[in-house]
Amino acid sequence: MSRVVLVTGGNRGIGKSIAETFIAAGYKVAVTVRSGDGPAGALAVKADVRDAAALDAAFAEIEEKLGPVEILVANAGITKDTLLMRMTDEEFEEVIDTNLSGSFRVLRRATKSMIKGKFGRVILVGSVVALLGSPGQVNYSSSKSGLIGMARSLTRELAGRGITANVVAPGFIDTDMTAELGEELTAEYKKRIPAGRFASPEEVAKVILWLASDDAAYISGAVIPVDGGLGMGH
Repeated sequence: MSRVVLVTGGNRGIGKSIAETFIAAGYKVAVTVRSGDGPAGALAVKADVRDAAALDAAFAEIEEKLGPVEILVANAGITKDTLLMRMTDEEFEEVIDTNLSGSFRVLRRATKSMIKGKFGRVILVGSVVALLGSPGQVNYSSSKSGLIGMARSLTRELAGRGITANVVAPGFIDTDMTAELGEELTAEYKKRIPAGRFASPEEVAKVILWLASDDAAYISGAVIPVDGGLGMGH
């Protein structure tokens, strides 16, 4: 598979697993990093999704070395969790600017070549909390909810040009972040998940790999949960 994939925030956690899964499947993969290196076999480009000029430079480098981006996985994101009454304007705005506005900036740039090539796959990495909600995450859940409207509006605009846009909504995933929860809190969270466990990053990555394939060409504007049943009914 010679298609070019860009994974934002692809040097750690779920993003790294997504990039590695595409590499193993034979895709040409680029990742954006703010610092450090990407996974082996990926082209790592320095860019912050909050900086449109840096993104333009990153896309120019990818296009020169790999070709036009045909598959975009907008994964870069941050959390700044605290209860609403304690949340500052900066804590709210920073999360929105990275998770939602950052996805918009990358998407706007990526779709230029997708329209030209009459092919594109956009996968936005959302979260179960987008619809379920979560105390202390008014900023994060709002940013992830916005991705659903983004994918569905993009579908209305560009589905006729061979471009799909979907949201993958992970629940609790085994990463460095969840490893810091501690045994007691981890056990409490697992009680809420019908599957009784956290997902591996690879389980999320494989769903994204499928959405990028020709097999998923008629799926667009969908929210696909990878949450072990945690968000059922939402």
